[in-house]
Amino acid sequence: MAIGILAASDLIKSEKVSNYIMMGELSLDGNLQPIKGALSIAIKARQEGIEGFILPLENAREAAVVDTLKVYGVETLSEVIDFFNGKTELKQVIVNTREEFFTKVNECDEDFSDVKGQENVKRALEIAAAGGHNVIMIGPPGAGKTMLAKRIPTILPPFTLREALETTKIHSVVGKIDRNTSLMTQRPFRSPHHTISDVALVGGGAFPQPGEISLAHNGVLFLDELPEFKRQVLEVMRQPLEDRTITISRAKFSVEFPASFMLVTSMNPCPCGYYNHPTKECVCGPGIVAKYLNKISGPLLDRIDIHLEVVPVPFKKLSEHSATEPSLDIRLRVIKAREIQSHRFSGNDGVFCNAQMSSKMIRQYVDLDETSSNLLKNAMERLGLSARAYDRILKVSRTIADLEQCKNVESHHLSEAIQYRSLDRESWGG
Repeated sequence: MAIGILAASDLIKSEKVSNYIMMGELSLDGNLQPIKGALSIAIKARQEGIEGFILPLENAREAAVVDTLKVYGVETLSEVIDFFNGKTELKQVIVNTREEFFTKVNECDEDFSDVKGQENVKRALEIAAAGGHNVIMIGPPGAGKTMLAKRIPTILPPFTLREALETTKIHSVVGKIDRNTSLMTQRPFRSPHHTISDVALVGGGAFPQPGEISLAHNGVLFLDELPEFKRQVLEVMRQPLEDRTITISRAKFSVEFPASFMLVTSMNPCPCGYYNHPTKECVCGPGIVAKYLNKISGPLLDRIDIHLEVVPVPFKKLSEHSATEPSLDIRLRVIKAREIQSHRFSGNDGVFCNAQMSSKMIRQYVDLDETSSNLLKNAMERLGLSARAYDRILKVSRTIADLEQCKNVESHHLSEAIQYRSLDRESWGG
């Protein structure tokens, strides 16, 4: 607006002004403050055939990700005035996107090698990462649920360049891109507090903004202490978990944000936290455990494939100095399993992993022999598993088979998958 007024007043030469898009918040002293959504604006500018983009220096590297668009970062309004009057030249900001992306894509601060013990849980999280399955971890305080959850992004397949651009654009709109960052190279890990509102979680507002589920796009959304979240907040996630998008509708317009994320949750088994604890006694009264678990609705639980019981690590394990498997080794197995799924679903638009299979696809890609069918039938009857567990077990068993690079789902794959449905057992919390 300031440049437009100056051009209309003939205080700057206006010949080149129409070739550039200019964005920035102008402070009273003439300095330019950073803006939100620089990457999205740059992409649109390229689509419109605009020659260059002049914006605050803090946003320059973010916008420079867009090739064929000249990006100039400035600190003051006077720099722009001198540029249009021919008194100075602005330095173009250039980012080698591919070089920067591929050198940083495997850098991680957390690692599974830090986790002592919990081998069964790490195995289950590997399966979850390989198939894109949602997870719930149940265990007492201090068992390591949060520590394990934070390391899940380190075993997920690395970002593709397309996914990185998608995710960076979302974070750019909310203004969460650092000055020195041009492109996000690590999958996001979002962990909102249980006091979060439904608007903050799914997005919205008078001028709709992406919520936590969109900020977790292509990454992990971790909900710690799940029963402490308001039921209304949890229920609004049901549709995005199925459709992997969220539509925010207002009177005059409707906005759709992507929301394809892996849901990881954790909770105590009861209010005191020590139900089924190996050494500490639960002090909750009769029926309290079941009431506590009932805070999570059945439809939401339907969308969680893997249930994990996490027990505290004994001191002997904690004090061991032996090396444990690093995230990179686990990630390599996950990548191989994902490649199998990518080939399998190549003709199914919008399906990328086993967790996204429909009932029709399950019947197509999970062909059980008679022994496996009888095993599943007996398990459901003897363990009191609910009907909703059936499809989930088949999806998880398909992923376990993929990790072993087996063409068919065999009985031992099913046996392991059945172990991961503890909350479906009628005896739980009774």
